[in-house]
Amino acid sequence: MPRLSVVIITKNEEQRIARCLRSVQWADEIIVLDSGSTDRTVEICRRWTPHVVETDWPGYGAQKNRGIARAGGDWILSIDADEAVSPALRREIELSITRDAHEAYEMPRLTRYCGQEMRHGGWWPDYVQRLARRGKAVFSDAPVHEKMIAAGSVGRLEHPLLHDSSPDLESVLRKVNLYSTLGAEALRARGRSAGLLKTIARGAWTFFRAYVLKAGFLDGAMGFVAAVSHAEGSYYKHLKLWLSNDDRRGNSPS
Repeated sequence: MPRLSVVIITKNEEQRIARCLRSVQWADEIIVLDSGSTDRTVEICRRWTPHVVETDWPGYGAQKNRGIARAGGDWILSIDADEAVSPALRREIELSITRDAHEAYEMPRLTRYCGQEMRHGGWWPDYVQRLARRGKAVFSDAPVHEKMIAAGSVGRLEHPLLHDSSPDLESVLRKVNLYSTLGAEALRARGRSAGLLKTIARGAWTFFRAYVLKAGFLDGAMGFVAAVSHAEGSYYKHLKLWLSNDDRRGNSPS
């Protein structure tokens, strides 16, 4: 049986990390990289694994690559602190890594948003590539929404990774603020600019796409709430980019 290493990055995740760790306790190795938690995250992690490293924060992709570099297994599974592996996905992973079919695998991700499973609005099936043979994949260095990039064929698993994205509205608002800041910084680094009218239009389009085109309305009231939060994320990302332009006062509102 090939050895499997699980890599998890954390910061202030005492409410959710035990669920995550419990779901992968069957793995041969669990590696946690913590970047400055001020709660009980590190203490909880050390109950489950001796491989807990306290380090600085170089960014999502770079931190996950640090964990991959420390892994000794034949295969690497990278999951976030707010995710968990279901028993069905565990069995599918164990079966897949014994075969020689692919160098990496992607899996659907089932997200809970404010306590509700989301099946529409672009939330499902939300395939994410998280499982790879050691030495065959790395994460991109994007400051947010990093992706695993594999060298070789990528297979697809059937059973979902369970994602407790935002348990309440406060966590939604924190994530909107953080991701919009990181997104604006990424756009600025690529030389992008924004105008006020385009910023408003992007927010409106994001809502329309999630709620109407991707049928977010089928998720009921929470589908509307989620579409609004997506729209806010897009709006604030481009607004922050626009407000950071030194010459914005001399620009037209478009």
